Amino acid sequence: MVWEDVQQIRAQAPLVLNITNYVVMNTTANALLAIGASPVMAHAIDEAEDMARIAQALVINIGTLSAPWVESMFKAGRVAHERGIGIVLDPVGCGATAYRTETSQRLVREVRPSVIRGNASEIRALVHSGGNTKGVDSRDDPDAVASDAMELAQAAGCVVSVSGPLDLITDGTRVARVANGHALMPRVTGMGCTASAITGAFVAVNSDIFSAAANAMAVMGVTGEIAGAGAAGPGSFQLNFLDALYALDQVQLSTRLKLTGLVAG
Repeated sequence: MVWEDVQQIRAQAPLVLNITNYVVMNTTANALLAIGASPVMAHAIDEAEDMARIAQALVINIGTLSAPWVESMFKAGRVAHERGIGIVLDPVGCGATAYRTETSQRLVREVRPSVIRGNASEIRALVHSGGNTKGVDSRDDPDAVASDAMELAQAAGCVVSVSGPLDLITDGTRVARVANGHALMPRVTGMGCTASAITGAFVAVNSDIFSAAANAMAVMGVTGEIAGAGAAGPGSFQLNFLDALYALDQVQLSTRLKLTGLVAG
């Protein structure tokens, strides 16, 4: 149940460690706070393992890669895997350069994330070592890469969450889809990264990773609809999104939710 996960996040305030990019640190930290989680943004090699030992989930986002940050990702990822906490990998821009693609594939192999969350082009690039990525934007549709997402989920033993006009979430066998969202979401930088951070909060409180990943995308979509209804453009959308996430209630979820493949609520 989506609402039950939201309640657990607000009750537990799980510590979500983010090794993420410069562009979105403020945005994703505020989104985690708004939903009720506790964010920590840390990428120093010297503390990566220690931070991973106290976190309830780890989010790895490769948006602004550098060699020291990559080393921190692997250090934190290995500790997180040993501890059995949820790990979310966002392969931002995978397919745009060989460095991004190779780093993403190594993280999948060596860190073994619980959830890989990206846009359709990034997911396709992970599978085929190339792709149709335009910078960090997608040129593909989630349903067009459904078979790739299922193949990746089966090969990596994880859940794959693909964002787009119709979000697709799969564990390699089951498929859930979220039809919520708003046209302004792609006009605001960091909304995909926010989805990954929010997914981190959900996997921290729900051991059913498939359900947690789908519920996170459902909350992103519903919140986006609420925020967009009162927004004049991308700037006011950002503010509205945080307020809507903070104020989200069960009635809003139950009346707006368009989630198939899971028991909604």
